[in-house]
Amino acid sequence: MLQYSAQWLSLLVEEIFILFIMSKILPPQHSSHVKSNLSSKAKSFTVTDHPTTLISTTSTYTNTTADPAVAFINGLLDRIPLPRWAIYTIFAAGGLLILLCCLCVCIKCCCKGKKKKKKNEQINLKAVNGKTTTALVQPDVADVDYGSTKKQRGKLLYSLEYDGPLSELKLGIKQASSLMAMDLGGTSDPYVRVYILPEKSKTYETKVFRSTLNPVFNEQFTFQLPKSTLMKSTAVMKVFDFNRFSKHEIIGEIRVQLCNVDWNHIIEEWQELEAPAKFEEENLGEICFSLRYVPSASKLTVVILEAKNLKSMDVGGSSDPYVKMQLALDKRKWKKKKTSIKKKTLNPYFNESFVFDVSLDQIQRVNLVVSVWDHDAVTRNDPIGKIYLGCDATGNQLRHWADMLSNPRRPVAQWHSLLSAEQVNSTLTLKKKMPIPSKMKESAQQWYPK
Repeated sequence: MLQYSAQWLSLLVEEIFILFIMSKILPPQHSSHVKSNLSSKAKSFTVTDHPTTLISTTSTYTNTTADPAVAFINGLLDRIPLPRWAIYTIFAAGGLLILLCCLCVCIKCCCKGKKKKKKNEQINLKAVNGKTTTALVQPDVADVDYGSTKKQRGKLLYSLEYDGPLSELKLGIKQASSLMAMDLGGTSDPYVRVYILPEKSKTYETKVFRSTLNPVFNEQFTFQLPKSTLMKSTAVMKVFDFNRFSKHEIIGEIRVQLCNVDWNHIIEEWQELEAPAKFEEENLGEICFSLRYVPSASKLTVVILEAKNLKSMDVGGSSDPYVKMQLALDKRKWKKKKTSIKKKTLNPYFNESFVFDVSLDQIQRVNLVVSVWDHDAVTRNDPIGKIYLGCDATGNQLRHWADMLSNPRRPVAQWHSLLSAEQVNSTLTLKKKMPIPSKMKESAQQWYPK
């Protein structure tokens, strides 16, 4: 049966080819005659269930020699250097290939439709009754959360000691381990900020350690706390990643309720860093300035560049900020200068330079206080925030000052987070007036005797 089907298919392909050629090269009236002749020939070929019923069509081709069009087609086929059965086989194979491609496309489309139906049936679960345990179906492994959302921030070793007779709380920052990497190189530049709540009268910072996740600080800070205040206070230790030209990113923090501590002995323990609290910190803004010291000329140059995200002090939600700089020698007020006033902005741009005469001996004993103020035409000016650098500074402020001294004649710029005026004043404890030098005092007594 397969053999007869192949012969029938080859005959059909041949006659379609002849019909196509004749439609292109013959006039319309002649081509219609050929179409009717070919259709009658196709009807004469029949296939039955028995092999002996095959009717030979060889005579049809001999009869078509009378038709000039068919004779022309046969002439073209005779010019092909292949036997007639080979030509028919090529046409039949091409037809079969096209049919197989169509069949494959149909099968693929049907399979997709079945998959979609199965998926919809699984999602809809229409046939599930109330007794089935659908809640026990396990999710994919990728969807399971085994606590991976909790970031491992590292841990900190600290110590606590309270001296009752002196009312002193000594808080030691020993070291940190396995800190979270905050920089692209897989490391951090960590330092620790320490203060006591709720008063927050003083804020201390450790040194900055470069490119490490396991810094060893070994620093101790002292807070004046009476026993009654101690039982109501909380020690806060925050670990930051230092960035010179952007905001310092917090790695984690530890809060210790001092009322729960046994003060009969010194406490020293490791504790995991937690996510920072979002309710207690008041953002006063940031300020960027550069420092340059030239030892040969005894010149200290301060360039106030800009400030951002300042606290609004006016009713309209803005401020009129300006920056005041004050030098303190031996913790006594010495020299001061200030910038121009920028109207109605919380992100002022100054780019103003100021030069102070400071000798090499004085630069080792001087502190620079940089404060941002809100100008008021009628009432008193209000302080927005302060920061101080110098020999008595700690943390980032001391780092900036040390970088300036180690790079003479080169400006060193850095961003600093503003602290409250109460914190800076209680930590620095400046005296009001500079003492008069002894020689000037003697000459003054000679000219103005008592």
